[in-house]
Amino acid sequence: MGFFVFDFSTSAALKQRVFTYKQKIPFEEPIQKSQVDDMENGDIPENANEHLVAIAERMSTVKHKILVLSGKGGVGKSTFSAQLSFALAGMDHQVGLMDIDICGPSIPKMLGLEGQEIHQSNLGWSPVYVEDNLGVMSIGFMLPNSDDAVIWRGPRKNGLIKQFLKDVYWGEIDYLVVDAPPGTSDEHISIVQYLLPTGIDGAIIVTTPQEVSLIDVRKEVSFCKKVGVPVLGVVENMSGLSQPLKDVKFMKLVTGTGSSINVTEDVISCLRENAPELLDIVVCSEVFDSSGGGAERMCQEMGVPFLGKVPLDPQLCKAAEQGKSCFEDNKCLVSAPALKSIIQKVVPSTMMTE
Repeated sequence: MGFFVFDFSTSAALKQRVFTYKQKIPFEEPIQKSQVDDMENGDIPENANEHLVAIAERMSTVKHKILVLSGKGGVGKSTFSAQLSFALAGMDHQVGLMDIDICGPSIPKMLGLEGQEIHQSNLGWSPVYVEDNLGVMSIGFMLPNSDDAVIWRGPRKNGLIKQFLKDVYWGEIDYLVVDAPPGTSDEHISIVQYLLPTGIDGAIIVTTPQEVSLIDVRKEVSFCKKVGVPVLGVVENMSGLSQPLKDVKFMKLVTGTGSSINVTEDVISCLRENAPELLDIVVCSEVFDSSGGGAERMCQEMGVPFLGKVPLDPQLCKAAEQGKSCFEDNKCLVSAPALKSIIQKVVPSTMMTE
């Protein structure tokens, strides 16, 4: 397998192959800059028709399509996409997860699939499977090294997204979850223009409570309204730090030194002896300032559904790092119920389109 960084100053470089497998798969001609401009005006170029037909044929076996968006990076969008996919698969749905965050593909890590490769069959590109009913597609599987940077201009990103849509064989699936990059860029224009004719159930927008994040979420909502993608709702992630008291680390400050001593064992031992019932409580603290009313108030102002809040849970972070579902065991005591409540709201809203 190989990966190349191109000199975009020459048109010849744009026609080179981008990656190879054991069997070489040629990278198609990317969407030209003029075509991207047309797409920004809401028009699909005439010579895109054949690709739209191929994409429509592929998507005919996909019942529901959900975009997961965010205004900023670092708000937990990919973590939410991964756990949404795990949850839907756990409900016995056939699920596909497509990672179109070309320059920052974190989905392979969050699904425990690092080091896996994509293979080609006579049906098309085969997703990498976490479970029998959960397949994943990401450019992360195409990089020889996970540290390699993807240095691509917009048209080449759009070309890869087009290939994902028309060449990946998902089979009959209930849900296709699309993890998009933050913001509203070429990738968003491409995925909407190609998927909208086949039907998009809607977008879930992930944010954090502080106003600096909500400013960009408002733009994301505006984008969805302009391009005709329904907003299924907004999720407020990292809505306060919550964790069981028994998982808290207790430190005693040493006066005048700036250092501290770990006294966790002493505190837990004292509580276990004198007040064992306190070990079952959950400690909460506000990490981000939500003085503006947070995502819930923003949703009221913009007339879009508010799906709920997910606390900042260290156990959820650990599950994402390990590529596991937070629903597998009882470790994610505070985040798993919140996520489950949100997903239970999403599923009925998509079923209405059947």
